[in-house]
Amino acid sequence: MKERTWLAPYIALGTVWGCSFIFIKLGLGFLTPFGVAFGRTFLGALALLAISRIKRIALPKDRRIWVHLWVVSMLLNVVPGVLFAVAETKVTSILAGIINAVTPLMTLLVMMTLFREEKPKRYQVIGLLIGFAGILIVLGAWNGLGANPILAILALLAAVTCYGFSFPYSRRYVLPHRLAPEALATTQVSLAAITLLPLFIFDGVAKYQFRVGPVSAMLALGILGTGYAYIWNFQILAAAGSAIASSVTYVTPVVAVIVGVLFLSEPVTWNEPIGGAIVLIGAAISQGRIRLSRA
Repeated sequence: MKERTWLAPYIALGTVWGCSFIFIKLGLGFLTPFGVAFGRTFLGALALLAISRIKRIALPKDRRIWVHLWVVSMLLNVVPGVLFAVAETKVTSILAGIINAVTPLMTLLVMMTLFREEKPKRYQVIGLLIGFAGILIVLGAWNGLGANPILAILALLAAVTCYGFSFPYSRRYVLPHRLAPEALATTQVSLAAITLLPLFIFDGVAKYQFRVGPVSAMLALGILGTGYAYIWNFQILAAAGSAIASSVTYVTPVVAVIVGVLFLSEPVTWNEPIGGAIVLIGAAISQGRIRLSRA
């Protein structure tokens, strides 16, 4: 498939996922982290089921595919959905969005180790080192992480590690079946909602105050960010590969910073955008987008 076939969904996906961090922050105004994670997958599943029904697309029948999609749902929805929400009870949506930019580096690291098909190239190692140095700058490591609780930071890094596993896993075990993106996304998000339902029942609602802003944020997070966005995600994976698909996070931190400042008046320290830029440069080098001499 040519670039123009995946460029539009790529931009749309980056924008929607970039806004997801402010949606999470707003959703925490009346839901717990379990509630946010379940709410977004439940609404996303409803949207995807409606789309599949309208397009008359059947869900997969092979049980093995359902198992693989459940693994993907754990890596893309369940675990990071809870971890990002937990972290955002303590840190800004801006920081969460910037840390999310580590996803391409985590994806490459997983591909170089567990899914390795060839030896790591010099420029890939250099890009990884630069990227992780950028993480330390984002966190202001010289200040001992400052006001950012270590557990919240670890939760964010664990979440993007899950993302790093999800892209090559999907590429190897899901995409070869050549099923419709709508069928894959619907099954994945539905399985995530089913998995999260017991946690929502146990502790899903923080307070029964349903204001327009937070409720609207959850609707957008679920229907767009966790619903139709995954159709775009599978389309990009199929058309351009896991490295390109994961690089959508080049867009998300920019969007996250802009909306965090404009709508939540969140503070931005000098090291966050600079460190974020270094992370993106490292990711670009590791993917061969910025070429080094004799690399």
